[in-house]
Amino acid sequence: MAYQDHITKMGELIQSKNGTWDGINPESVARMRLQNRFQTGLDIARYTAAIMRKDMEAYDADSSKYTQSLGCWHGFIGQQKMISIKKHFGNTDRRYLYLSGWMVAALRSDFGPLPDQSMHEKTSVPALIEELYTFLRQADARELGMMFRDIDAARAAGDKAKEKTLLDAVDNYQTHVVPIIADIDAGFGNAEATYLLAKKMIEAGACALQIENQVSDEKQCGHQDGKVTVPHEDFIQKIRACRYAFLELGVDDGIIVTRTDSLGAGLTKQIAVSHEPGDLGDQYNSFLDCDEVDASQVGNGDVIISRNGKLLRPKRLPSNLFQFREGTGADRCVLDSITSLQNGADLLWIETEKPHVEQIASMMDRVREVIPNAKLVYNNSPSFNWTLNFRQQVYDAYKAAGKDVSAYDRDKLMSIDYDASELAIEADEKIRTFQADGAKRAGIFHHLITLPTYHTAALSTDNLAKRYFGDEAMLGYVKQVQREEIRQGIACVKHQNMSGSDIGDDHKEYFAGEAALKAGGVHNTMNQFG
Repeated sequence: MAYQDHITKMGELIQSKNGTWDGINPESVARMRLQNRFQTGLDIARYTAAIMRKDMEAYDADSSKYTQSLGCWHGFIGQQKMISIKKHFGNTDRRYLYLSGWMVAALRSDFGPLPDQSMHEKTSVPALIEELYTFLRQADARELGMMFRDIDAARAAGDKAKEKTLLDAVDNYQTHVVPIIADIDAGFGNAEATYLLAKKMIEAGACALQIENQVSDEKQCGHQDGKVTVPHEDFIQKIRACRYAFLELGVDDGIIVTRTDSLGAGLTKQIAVSHEPGDLGDQYNSFLDCDEVDASQVGNGDVIISRNGKLLRPKRLPSNLFQFREGTGADRCVLDSITSLQNGADLLWIETEKPHVEQIASMMDRVREVIPNAKLVYNNSPSFNWTLNFRQQVYDAYKAAGKDVSAYDRDKLMSIDYDASELAIEADEKIRTFQADGAKRAGIFHHLITLPTYHTAALSTDNLAKRYFGDEAMLGYVKQVQREEIRQGIACVKHQNMSGSDIGDDHKEYFAGEAALKAGGVHNTMNQFG
């Protein structure tokens, strides 16, 4: 609804109250309504799901239109990302937020820092979604509030042209609210537990849930060892649980991202149920590392499976886990991906041990032979040593092409000594184009970085502490932080405004008129920042 339509509608409502609401200004109500566009988390989930669906269609038509996101562990971090994106790029198109279970575990648990093993409180995940959207909605309220003040100033100056321009800007305002891809880990339990948590996450505003095929009580970070996967039928139950949650809550086009950890997972806790040769359970079991036995060799407690008239004993570890044959990870990823898409998933996530476009493409090519529009969400993880990986890729390409690589030590390519070399420069260019290359070659629709602000917070804090507690003292803060905030136009330099002080002043004026005691007067030190 347009700004003027809100004013007209509110004016009619106030007038219908026969003078009892005459102290209410219809334009003030219109402003407050526009500053609070999303009434519930479900409003947000429906709005953002539509954005993602539209972006997925655009990517199918043109692979250069891939999407991106950065991981968040606090509402303020997510808010500042979107404010920065609007500032630098003018809009938020194809830019999302990612909610990382790793960061929730490490930074948001009442237990303190925890590893990424689903030990944190699962309620902390929907709580963070709600917090992120609270901060994004506040960013809307703040920015619109400044626009409303500019409208008042234009009216006071009699500048009709500027007033119209500002009113048009309000009517065409783009919200800071964007899709969040939210990590539900392995579902935090059985399918019912997955369904209950999915509902909470959707109610908080999540339009996209990312779930992985690991065992809930053995869940590991995707880039650590000891990962244990579940049979497909178990995972499909959780995919259905997420879909039921979306449909129950009226988010009919909610997105499910299914993650396979099979590339680095060599273990399973269960042998899949199989009813006939070649069914899904039989395919899962076909990757097990087995020894052929005869009936006389079967020992007490042995697990035996039958295949093609032969008795096979899967290799069982002291942990009571069964192991897959080495070298089957890629094949299992392909089967996982196809099975997920055939059973309700919308997007895939293949967790890899390195960022290598051709490795990813080699699996996605096989998936796309069966499902041509299969699309991938890919983790541009800080767990990878990007510099070393890409320098080694270039080194290997040079060597394969017969180029002289005697000036380089492949095991020490991370060295600063190579930074100005031809190899390092080419590697950096491959890092720069990795997302575009992956989108074009490997079907990557969405590129995300799970833990960027975890690392940037650590780096910036280390630098500030070194300077502030060292010889620079207060100059360490002023020179490296505040002066740069001012010169780069960082909104948070006016931290009172960012926290909502001016919004509060507007409300005081609505409620009390000339009697309002406002904080933003001439003695407010924020005025020093212009």
